[in-house]
Amino acid sequence: MITDAKIRNAKPQTKPYKIPCEKGLFALIKPNGSKLWRFKYRHSGKEKLLAFGVYPDVSLKEACNRRDEARRLREQGIDPSENRKAQKSAQAERATNSFEVVAREWFAKRSPGWSKSHTDRVLGRLTGDVFPWIGASPISGIMPPELLKVARRIEERGALETAHRVLQICGQIFRYAVATGRAERDPVADLRGALPPVKEKKHFAAVTEPKRVGELLRMIDGYQGTFPVMCALRLAPLVFVRPGELRKAEWIDIDLGAAEWRFIVTKTDTPHIVPLSRQAVEILRELQPLTESGRYVFPSARSNKRPMSDNAVLSAFRRMGIPKDEMSGHGFRAMARTILDEVLNIRPDYIEHQLAHAVRDPNGRAYNRTKYLPERREMMQKWADYLDDLKAGKGTMVGGE
Repeated sequence: MITDAKIRNAKPQTKPYKIPCEKGLFALIKPNGSKLWRFKYRHSGKEKLLAFGVYPDVSLKEACNRRDEARRLREQGIDPSENRKAQKSAQAERATNSFEVVAREWFAKRSPGWSKSHTDRVLGRLTGDVFPWIGASPISGIMPPELLKVARRIEERGALETAHRVLQICGQIFRYAVATGRAERDPVADLRGALPPVKEKKHFAAVTEPKRVGELLRMIDGYQGTFPVMCALRLAPLVFVRPGELRKAEWIDIDLGAAEWRFIVTKTDTPHIVPLSRQAVEILRELQPLTESGRYVFPSARSNKRPMSDNAVLSAFRRMGIPKDEMSGHGFRAMARTILDEVLNIRPDYIEHQLAHAVRDPNGRAYNRTKYLPERREMMQKWADYLDDLKAGKGTMVGGE
C-alpha cells in the first residue's frame, strides 16, 4: 500500500517515473525533484489525465479525495477534465462580472464629465463603503438584503445621508449592468423605505443671481449705520466665511502686509487661511484706526471687549429693506459657491477648500490649510474684481461681458 513516507522519500532519477497508487492515481517524480499528482482514467473510450497538484502542497490523503470525487463524476457520466474547465470558466466569468469590475467600468465611462471633487467622492464611497463587502460578488447574484447590510453599516456610523447616496450610486451601477447584459434587475429598487429618511437641511437664504448681487452690493455701500457694521457688510461677500467667524475676527490673526487672515475654524477645529484681495485689505485698513486698539476687528457697539452681536448684520439687512427670506448672514457663502462655480468656472475643490469644509482627499487625509493656496489667492482676487464689476453695473458675465 502506498504511504506518505514513500512519496516523501522518493528520489529523482534521470528520467521521470511513476509511483502508482490505487484506482488510477499515481505520483509522477520528475528529474528536478518535483512530485506531481496525476489521475489516469477513461471517458468515452479515450484515456485522459487529470492533474491534482504538487506534493507536499497536496498531501496523499487530499490527492485520494480528489481522485474519489473525479471517479464519482465519471459514474454520473461527467468528464472530470471538462467539468474542471467549466468550473474555471464560470469562475473567470464571475470575476469579470463582479460588482467591482462592473462598477469600475461604469465609473470609467461616467466620471470624465464630473468635477474632480465629485469624482473623488464617488470613488471614495465605492472603495471605502461598498467594494470591501460586495466587490467580489457576481453582480447578477447580489440580493437586496446584501445591499441593505452595506447601507446599514454606513448608517450605524452616523452617516445616514451618505448611506442614501451610496444606494443611489449602486442603483446607477446596477442599471448599467442591466443595460450591458450582466444583471437582470436593479435590487436597489426593493430598498425604498428601508432606511430612515434624511432630515431636510436648513438652507440659508442667499442672493445668487448676478444682477441682484450687484444691487445688493450697492445697497451695502449706501448703508447709513455704524462704520464697523458697514465694513463687516462690505467684507462679508469678499471673504465668505461663516457669520460667527467674521464677527469674531481678531486683529492678531490678520496680516495686512501678507494679505492673509489665519484662524481656527470652530466647526471643524482646523486652521484656515483666507487670502485677502486688494479690496478686502483696503476695507480693513480703513477700519484699522478705529478698532485696532481692541481685540476684535468688529467689536460690539457697547464694548470693544466683546465681538459684534450675531444680530448686527441681520438687523442691517432688514434696515436696508432686504427681507430675511432673500438674504442671511450665511448667504454670502452660498452666493460665492454658486457664482464661482457656475459663472467664473472655478474648480470646485478650490471653492470647497476656501469654504473650509471638511474636505478629504482620496486617501482619507483631512483638509490641508495650505493646499491650493496660490490658486485660492488668485480666485479670491478674481472674485473681488467680479463683484466690483457687478456693483458698477458692468454686466453679469466675466469681465462685464
